[in-house]
Amino acid sequence: MQKINDMLVDLLGPMGPLMAVGLLGVVMIVLTLPIFLHKEEDPLDKLKKSQRSSKKNAAAIQDKLRAKQRNDKLEKYAAFLEPKSEEELAGIKLKLLQAGYRDRDAVRYFHFAQFALGILFLIFGVIYFIAFKSGGETNTQQTLMYILGPGAAGYMLPKYWVEKRQKARQEEITNGFPDALDMMLVCVEAGQSMDQAIIRVAREIRASYPALSDEFEIVAHEMKAGKDKSAVLNDLSERAGVQDVASFVTVLVQSQTFGTPISDALRVYAGEMRDKRVMRAEEAANKLPTKMTLATMLLTVPPLLIILVGPSVHGITQLGNMSN
Repeated sequence: MQKINDMLVDLLGPMGPLMAVGLLGVVMIVLTLPIFLHKEEDPLDKLKKSQRSSKKNAAAIQDKLRAKQRNDKLEKYAAFLEPKSEEELAGIKLKLLQAGYRDRDAVRYFHFAQFALGILFLIFGVIYFIAFKSGGETNTQQTLMYILGPGAAGYMLPKYWVEKRQKARQEEITNGFPDALDMMLVCVEAGQSMDQAIIRVAREIRASYPALSDEFEIVAHEMKAGKDKSAVLNDLSERAGVQDVASFVTVLVQSQTFGTPISDALRVYAGEMRDKRVMRAEEAANKLPTKMTLATMLLTVPPLLIILVGPSVHGITQLGNMSN
């Protein structure tokens, strides 16, 4: 500390240490000020804002859910940008649909992104190899890795992105489905029809679970268009790709087929969904100690060894120096 004090006095004069402490205090205040100014938004205010903006965004949401016309510019490349196999095309369409991409040209855009990013990253790999690696000694395997590796990564990047979006969307639907069922049960028991309950639930859960709200909005629009209710519900199960939604669709279809009250079926299934959510939370809590074991060992054992063994090692070193 004395050396630091002398250095500050030499650089800044007699008031150097005081100026350094003041500057350090100002830096700490500037760093901590955003933390104190950051305030969590009240959930009630957030809900009110979402309700006010829901009316303004109703037309935009309907446009987003509506399937747009095909792009004429991509029509002439359809044979190149679409799989030849009908099964493969249907599989890619379903995966993109479950990821939230409902555009008619979603498959073509997906394959175009794969080819474009693959070629772009391949060019970057060639430039990097010529600029940095061509002068040294590289074998054929390293050359292929530097050139073809980025191209393969660029080609696989859209697939990774779609799978990530698909899993995130399915997780959001799974988490929000019990709350949606509870709201739907309240609406049905209050005297609303199933169609009206779906519309109301879609509007209420948009702030928390937009993906599930979009699915219910599509169901409501298809029912208004006169599509068969069983077909609409089966399409919902296929688009969501979640087992809970598929079971819910089965319950509703069976209730409609056998003439049982929908409210009773909703009450039983909503209770099961709440129990499953509690079980998922307990499962995640039970996995937490196992996941923390490695981090705890890495962050706790080395400092503990230093504290326990360090003095002994230092003492042994001092004795060795004294003996020499």
